[in-house]
Amino acid sequence: MKALSINALTKTYANGNRALKGIDLAVDVGDFCALLGPNGAGKTTAIGIITSLVNKSGGSVEIFGHDIDTELEAAKACIGLVPQEINLNLWEKVGNIVETQAGFYGLNRRLARSRSEKYLRALRLWDRRNDNARSLSGGMKRRLMIARALVHEPRLLILDEPTAGVDIEIRRSMWEFLREINAAGTTIILTTHYLEEAESLCRHVAIIDEGRIIEDAPMSAVLRKLQREVFVLTLARPLSEPPGLDGFDTSLRNAEELEVGIERDHDLNELFAQLNARGIGVISLRNKSNRLEELFMRLVENKQGNGVAET
Repeated sequence: MKALSINALTKTYANGNRALKGIDLAVDVGDFCALLGPNGAGKTTAIGIITSLVNKSGGSVEIFGHDIDTELEAAKACIGLVPQEINLNLWEKVGNIVETQAGFYGLNRRLARSRSEKYLRALRLWDRRNDNARSLSGGMKRRLMIARALVHEPRLLILDEPTAGVDIEIRRSMWEFLREINAAGTTIILTTHYLEEAESLCRHVAIIDEGRIIEDAPMSAVLRKLQREVFVLTLARPLSEPPGLDGFDTSLRNAEELEVGIERDHDLNELFAQLNARGIGVISLRNKSNRLEELFMRLVENKQGNGVAET
């Protein structure tokens, strides 16, 4: 039995837009899966169908063996959803939000309070339990949404851009929490625009583009498709010309920023060893372009080259 099994899933909206064009996807029990794709690719539609917020046009969806057409209540009881949009009652107290959600799933008052405390503590919100949700920061609101989604202890947690707009420290703490609940047995599906986030957390990745699954593989196999990356290094001292580095392409963006192209079989330790040998200090490093966008482009180009893309 799979945690999630999707077969030939389609969705055509009333305006004729074919958002999903027959996707197949299977997620193992206990897996941590990234569902990736550019804006408009069909991710939100797929999640909407899985969670019964959107009606499908065709195909089938099973959650832990429960078909959403014939066993919808049982399927929904297995799912916890953290949507991309903040959809809290901002005038309600933090603790009440989580306890009320527990009531929707039939938990009695005592258990609802116990679970609420458990997850609010785990997500560092217990001290704010008597505050109205509107008083929380953006990062706290997103953590509250996770607590609300987990209070009935679902077997499958779906997170749609859970760290959007969250600062680095909060993002890292959320990552650690998600790793812990996944290790404890919760299956997780994550959508994100940060490839680094998916790379850090997920063992499997499915990529949607234009309503079709164009990649479904272990994360390690997908990352191997990124043959080359370009980094921008902020230098400790300005340079008048780019240094010659063995095995690396270099160019100056300006006197204090160096672009370095790195092939997959080279590593950053080798780069920094050569820079140190030349007395070149580096203050910071970042990717020149979004790695996820680069990966999408490479996969789409490969599919078009193989004659898969629609005309």
